[in-house]
Amino acid sequence: MAIITLTTDFGHKDHFVGAIKGTILNNLPEVNVVDISHAVSPFNIQECAYILKNAYQNFPEGTVHIVGVDSELSPENQHIVVQVNGQFIISANNGVISLITSESTPDKIMEIDIPKLNLSSFPVLNVFVEVACHISRGGKLEVIGKPFEQLKELKEFEPRITNNGNSIVGNVIYIDNYGNVITNIQRGLVEAYRNGREFEIIARTNKIRNIHNSYNGIINYELDRTQRKGPGDALALFNSAGYVELAIYKSDLKTVGGASTLLGLNYRDTVTINFL
Repeated sequence: MAIITLTTDFGHKDHFVGAIKGTILNNLPEVNVVDISHAVSPFNIQECAYILKNAYQNFPEGTVHIVGVDSELSPENQHIVVQVNGQFIISANNGVISLITSESTPDKIMEIDIPKLNLSSFPVLNVFVEVACHISRGGKLEVIGKPFEQLKELKEFEPRITNNGNSIVGNVIYIDNYGNVITNIQRGLVEAYRNGREFEIIARTNKIRNIHNSYNGIINYELDRTQRKGPGDALALFNSAGYVELAIYKSDLKTVGGASTLLGLNYRDTVTINFL
């Protein structure tokens, strides 16, 4: 069965997502439409890229991914379709593709060029859906586009090695639904420079001296419940995508707060790991 995924900043209040799904199903009644996220912050390319980059490779080959963030057509924001890792991503040329494929080389990049296409202020519906359905039917990219070589490049902040290899200085690149703070410091980098040393993670005035592999790694189950760390305590872990993440155990951003609010961290803020 063909699969089409949706990643947008449309939210769920308006008609946009429903209209997209209805149009897809009118064209391909048997297709499986999967929502990756509709809660991307408006026009936030980096946030969209983090979400889709860590989701799309889990789908079967041939899956088509529609990206509905900053998608309005202009001479500097062309509509493109990219074939990478056996899958297809339909998006505007706004830099999101360069971030999603930063660790992979696209096999093919095409600029969408469909004669007599009904252009409007809702290109995800009028353009991207048509292209997605064409690909899902087994159609060739050459029918709906022409080769494209002007992919807009965006580079996310990269962590810096300082203090003669004794410190890694990174930045916040994403804040999730729980208020957990994801940095751009990856596990491999930490392990390459740690060399068995103790360390401390510094985020504003907060210091954390352990990195766990799970959220409940903070709990020492050998201790009595009254002596354990638990809900409300700060921790660091290597998340499922392999990045250093700061969290408040069992936090709720909408009530008591999460790591972003309780530790005072926002997008692009600095997080430092010092090896001792």
